[in-house]
Order: sequence, then structure tokens, then C-alpha cells
Amino acid sequence: MSTQLPVINLMGPTASGKTALACQLYEQGGFELISVDSALVYQDMDIGTAKPTKAEQAQYPHHLIDIISPLEVYSAAEFVSDATRLIDDIHARGKTPILVGGTMLYFKALLEGLADNLPNADYDVRREIERQAQTQGWDEVYAQLCAVDPKAAEKFKPSDKQRIIRALEVYQLTGKPISQLQAEQPKNQPYRYNFHNFALMPERAELHQRIEKRLEIMWDIGFLNEVVSLMEKYDLSPEIPSMRCVGYRQVLDFLQKGEQTAQSIQEMQDKALFATRQLAKRQYTWLRSLQEAHQFQTYLTIKQAQEDLRNRYR
Repeated sequence: MSTQLPVINLMGPTASGKTALACQLYEQGGFELISVDSALVYQDMDIGTAKPTKAEQAQYPHHLIDIISPLEVYSAAEFVSDATRLIDDIHARGKTPILVGGTMLYFKALLEGLADNLPNADYDVRREIERQAQTQGWDEVYAQLCAVDPKAAEKFKPSDKQRIIRALEVYQLTGKPISQLQAEQPKNQPYRYNFHNFALMPERAELHQRIEKRLEIMWDIGFLNEVVSLMEKYDLSPEIPSMRCVGYRQVLDFLQKGEQTAQSIQEMQDKALFATRQLAKRQYTWLRSLQEAHQFQTYLTIKQAQEDLRNRYR
């Protein structure tokens, strides 16, 4: 008899309906919810992250929501540490954890473990790399990576900015290519868990409609004003991780320019819509990559997922 603890992973691109599905499962009893979302960790960032309302959180409590300020940083390693602690605590209470979200890097780190010989983030180094990118262009920064770590560069495109920054950061801090360090260090896989992996993957056209509708609602209920309030409360800059979240980056750039005309507002909204669609595209790519390495059950519609999961976990 297996002693592995069951863990339900419910994944999907933004606006696919996974949170609503997780809440429906929660209503059946015997479950607790853990958010797997790198944007929901931030306090005061509610509208643009599509965060469950306070009333919804009271009815469907989520772990790992509102745990840091927008000025702080939360890494994949911290997520794995927090999530494994919570998983064990939930099982100790006689319940089963449902991990729900769209941050595929977090899911990958949980499923496969993380190398523990890589240095922590150094934000002075990162800022210098970003400064070089602003003055010399990302193609030049990518060329630097090609020179010092060609194996890592083969996996990236010049548009993979965060991955390029991390690879160059590791090289500058250690003097060794990140590809070498990752190869040298066996990953610490969480073998004590039995992961049940599910993914909501709607057709692109349907998902784009859902994304557009969600953004329309966000604008209507005050997303722009939310970012104004954040700017008044915090010393925000485009470089901090919280302001790299889709939507927030575009709104912050718009507000800092100070040109608020009907045309500029529409342009900002169009940019936010495009960025959200691009995020969904990246999430699809991540999901397919994870499917190649791990057993998954996927659903095209919420109805399919509801029927199957209710039967599985009733």
C-alpha cells in the first residue's frame, strides 16, 4: 500500500475557470485550497490579478494569497517550501490539498524539485543587466549569454528576458554557467507525494473571449484606480516583480507617462489585452511541456472537468 500523500494539482491558463472549479470541489468537503499564482501573493493587488474577493475567500479559503507586499519578492523555491509545509499540515488535518493556479514554474518546481546549488537572486546584479538591456538592447544581452553559456542560450530566445537575466545573474555570481550547475546538482524530488494532475485547456478562441470579458470587467470595477492607489502607497517601479505582472506593467507605464487621453487609454487597454493573451500562450506551452514529463488529465471545457472530478472525488 502506497504511503504517498495525495495532492491534486489543478492547472490552466489565465481565465480558464480553474479557480471556480476548485471552489466547487472544495464544497464537496475534505479539501483545502492552495493558490499557485505568482500574482495573488501580493497584498493590495486585487482587481488586476482577478483575486477572489474577501467574501469569496471567506467562503473558499485559499492559502498563499496576500502574503507579501508589492515591494517584496517571492521565489519558486519559497513557494515549494511553503506549499510542502501546507500540504503536510492539510494532510495532518485529515484533508486533501488542491493546488490551483496558472504559475507553471511553481508547479514544475513542485513536481520536479529544485537544484539547491544555485545562488539566491541578487537585485543589484539584475538591475545592472536590465540597464544594459535598456541601453544596448536585448539582442546584445542575449549575445553575452551565448558567449558565457551557449547551452542555456540554445533553450532561450532573445525575448525570454527573465530567463536570460537569471542565467547571466548566476554566471556573474558564481563564475559558472547555470547549465553546468543544473547538470551537476541532482534535484530533490518530493517523492512522498502522489500528484494527481489536471489541466483545463480550452480552445484558444474561447479562451480569448474569456480573457477579453475578464479585462472588460476589470476596467469597469476600477483596475486603473487600483494602480493609482498602489502608486500612492508604494514606491513602485517597472523593475520590481509585482509590476511585471500582466496588466499592471501596462497600466503603470501608462500612468507614469501622464498622458491620459481617450486614445492613450484605449492603447493601454489594448496592450494589456495583448499581454494577457501572450501569457496564456506561454501557459499553454508550459502545460504541454509538463504533460510530456508527467501524467495529466486534460479538459477542453469546465463542464467536462466538473463531471469527471466530482465523480473522482465525491
